[in-house]
Amino acid sequence: MQTNEQIRYYDPTQKPFSVYGVFVPDEAEPLYRRMPAAAARAVSEGVEWLCRNTSGGRIRLRTDARRLYLKAVFPGTVSMEHFAQSGVTGFSVYAEKDGQDTFCGILAADRQTELEGSVDLLTDGMKTVTVYMPLYNNVETVRIGFDASAAVLPDSGYGCDKPVVFYGSSITQGGCASRAGSDYAAILSRRLNFDYINLGFSGNAKGERAMADYICTLPMQAFVMDYDHNAPTPEHLRQTHEPFFRVIRRAHPDLPVLFLSRPCSAADADSRARFAIIRQTYENARESGDKNVYLIDGSTFFADAVGLNDPTVDRVHPTDLGFYLMAKAIEPCLARMLQK
Repeated sequence: MQTNEQIRYYDPTQKPFSVYGVFVPDEAEPLYRRMPAAAARAVSEGVEWLCRNTSGGRIRLRTDARRLYLKAVFPGTVSMEHFAQSGVTGFSVYAEKDGQDTFCGILAADRQTELEGSVDLLTDGMKTVTVYMPLYNNVETVRIGFDASAAVLPDSGYGCDKPVVFYGSSITQGGCASRAGSDYAAILSRRLNFDYINLGFSGNAKGERAMADYICTLPMQAFVMDYDHNAPTPEHLRQTHEPFFRVIRRAHPDLPVLFLSRPCSAADADSRARFAIIRQTYENARESGDKNVYLIDGSTFFADAVGLNDPTVDRVHPTDLGFYLMAKAIEPCLARMLQK
């Protein structure tokens, strides 16, 4: 904890703060990360690098402070022409009071390796504050500050005792949401009050056996399997999809599993072929007596956008509208899964 005359800064890896969705830095790995280094390395070089992106990482606490201060250090910053910097490198802040979540603001770096700023929490009195970590950047250190007189207390946790695990492509990772907290996993987490782990790996989710083996080690309330976009071909998807699921199912016989196909505004022949493969995994499981599998066709996600501009940045990656539509389509199914 660091203090100046008016602001007290805290290390969020220490109590009373809680960190969700990422492993905190230690002597072996000086960055926040979504997987242990050895497990990520066993999958691929791409996953080993991308697991240090903090998508899904959240810092939570309760406070009566009116303003949140933040300092962060990055080993470097990423910039992409099709992706808002506020989503790539930004911390976004939400405050929840009386069951109502309010987006408060974003703190983002451009090409700096250090970030410092503050956000008005918009509500007086005690509230739960969630700071979402960047979707596509690595983070070395974070410090959270409040007025020195503010109360800082532990959060109350989530409604489920285990996280929902999401595995998939760049879309799962959050590309190209305008801010962390606007990707579909984060939206669903707020609406259904569950913890989650984001294992979305941009261009590098290919249904590897080593990834399935790692996921088997995780405590899970439910599992969302969404890597269609990163399977190089339908044949690759055919060779990996059902075997990947069977590895998970052997380790977690009663786990609710949701299969998603890739979101698209209009399903072409390739998308239809891929969905048929995913549907076959689902049907084979049901025919074997598995009652805990679910299926959603990604070509239905953007049906509500008919007449609007395409809800993607580049015909692939959703805008905030696209992620909202995905979450809206998935929510009823995932709610049923969590009730089990």
